[in-house]
This record gives sequence, C-alpha cells and structure tokens, in this order.
Amino acid sequence: MSADPTTSSDFYDLEGLLDDDDRALLHRVRTFMDKEVEPVINEWWTRGRFPQHLIPGLAELGIAGTPYAGHGCPGRSFLLDGMIAMELSRGDPSIATFYGVHSGLAMGSVGLCGSEEQRQRWLPAMARMELIGAFGLTEPEAGSDVARGLRTTARRDGDDWVLDGVKKWIGNASFADLVVIWARDVETDRVLGFVVERGTPGFTAVDLEDKIALRAVQNAVITLDGVRVPEENRLQEANGFRDTSTVLRMTRAGVAWSAVGCSRGAYEHALAYARQRTQFGKPLVGFQLVQDLLVRMLGNITASATMCARVSQLQDAGRLRDEHASLAKAFCTARMRETVGWARELMGGNGILLENHVGRYVADAEAIYSYEGTREVNTLIVGRAITGASAIV
Repeated sequence: MSADPTTSSDFYDLEGLLDDDDRALLHRVRTFMDKEVEPVINEWWTRGRFPQHLIPGLAELGIAGTPYAGHGCPGRSFLLDGMIAMELSRGDPSIATFYGVHSGLAMGSVGLCGSEEQRQRWLPAMARMELIGAFGLTEPEAGSDVARGLRTTARRDGDDWVLDGVKKWIGNASFADLVVIWARDVETDRVLGFVVERGTPGFTAVDLEDKIALRAVQNAVITLDGVRVPEENRLQEANGFRDTSTVLRMTRAGVAWSAVGCSRGAYEHALAYARQRTQFGKPLVGFQLVQDLLVRMLGNITASATMCARVSQLQDAGRLRDEHASLAKAFCTARMRETVGWARELMGGNGILLENHVGRYVADAEAIYSYEGTREVNTLIVGRAITGASAIV
C-alpha cells in the first residue's frame, strides 16, 4: 500500500504528535510491512502458519518492548507503541497479534510483575526477539470469567511449583521460548504468574486448526501435566489477579490501536481498488455512493485513532484507568467491524478474494473484536465506572 499523502488514512495527522525520531521509526515499520509482509502474507494466512522467517526483520526494527525502559528495551512512549501496533495491523493483523502477545503480554508480564533479577534475565533477549514469549491466561471454560473461573492450579513442592491445567487460544505458544502461565495457588487461592521455559517436561502445546480469523497466528491449546517450575521462575511481583489485570489494562489499549490498523488496511486497499476499477464507463471513485462509503470508513478510522491517541497520552502520564482502556477497545473494535464490512461492500464480489486483501481484514476483525475482553465485558467495565454499580453478574 502506498504512503502517498493523498491516500493516507491519517486524516488528522496524528503522526504529527510524534517527534522526528519516533516518526522515522514508524515509517520503517510501515516500509517493512509493505515490502516484506504484504507480498507473502496471504500464503501464510491460507496455510494457517506464522511466517517465522520474518522474525529477524521484525527484530531489526528494534520495536519489541517499545514503552519499557532499561533491560535492553527502547524506553519510548506508549503513543509510539500504539502507533506501531496500528501500523503492524494495517499491514496484517496476524503480525500485529504476534507482536502484541510477545511485546505486550509476555514482556509486559515480566516487566510489570517480575523481580529486577527476572527482568535482567529475560527482557534483553526478548527485546532482541532471541527469546519469543507467549501468555497463557484463557482456558477452555474460562474466558470472560477468567478472574473467578481460573482452573489451572499451582502447588508448592519444595523449591518448585507444580502446575496442572489446560489453557486455550494461546498465541505463539507452540513455538515460544517462554510462556507466562497464570495459575491459582491451591493453598491461598491467589492467582500467580509463572514463566515456563521451552522443553519443560509435562508441557505440550497443540495448535488450533481451521480458524476463520487471524489464521497466521498459531493459537494453541496448552496442557500442563505436572509441570515443575522453579521458584525463581515465579513472577515475584504477581500476587493476585489484580496484578494480572495491570498487564491487561496496558495491552487492551494496544488492541484498540490494532483495530484502527485493521480498519486502515481495509480502507486503503478499498480506496486503491475504487480508483482503478471502472464501471459504467468511469472509475468507482466518481460515484456518490462509493464516496459515501469511503467517507464513513475514514470517519470511523479518524474517530477511533484520535481516541486511541488520547488513551496513549494517559498511559504516558500514568493516568490510564481500566475504564479508559475498555472504552477504547469496545468502541474501536465495533467501528472496525463496520469499516471492514464497508470496504468489502465497496469491492463487491472481488472483496472476498484474498488477492485483494480486504477479505483477510474482514475475517481477522472478528478475532480482534473478541480477544482481550469482549465488547460486552468492556462495556460493563465502563458502565460500572460511570454508574458506580456493577452489572457484570
């Protein structure tokens, strides 16, 4: 996709909020996605496998752990981190999800809930993408109700912990080097975090097949059968689900940015198509109804992106609350669904062909809409904040 300003979906120039260095990095990410990812992603999406050969190129960009300072991490702003998530998703939502799991959920768990020794042990190699991370929270019977319904258990046995249970929908798990597992302490009933290293006996990860969305993300079912984890691999600052929630609050804003990127990708492909497609003797862009669809898409994108920008500013100021992230996630993913649908509508039957890309965004939007908290759950988080009454159960 062209970065020509006449086709840019950054209609209000939100990139102008970044300094020159951050903007240059964002453009390098865009170039990587346009040149290295877009030409091959349909093949990998169809195969249902992650293009691991792209990881070294992603590593060279130096974007893993963007907002974390120290331990080999870039130490830049949440605003830049969000825009990077948007650019990755603009190119392909599966790549953005891989990045969000590794950089946001896995590195975030270590950065926010690990001890200083653990941060020193793992974060530098994760920042270089020499060690790839995954995040195991969701279970077959515990999605929205995971805070109370978590069934994976942790039992202390001398200097080790023994983990038993099943996790589901865990991105990167089948090839990750480090998997953060959240489990309930059988003695205290507290939710604790553990880093399980690749090759640990009793740990198996089997990829889910036949997905209709984010097919290039390898989501796995993890089985933990007497997995022994040393105390030194227990995240030392994770002492309950409240600490797990601090990670989710941070990454939920990134998912909102990814929704904007998914919308942008579909819009830009649809606009390019409308410019070159001729019907009734003239290009599609010359029809009023087509322009109406394009403007509605751009309106959704612009409203969502400006909301996300403010959320990132609140993060950078240390003022982000759960309801801030939840409102952005709920709103932006709903607008994304509309936008990718209009992009497909504009392209007619050609919109469902992978070669035209938009169909991939339409499918992937369904996963982004649901993960990191459904619209309903995020709505109730915001509703509780504005009314003072919890309606979650």
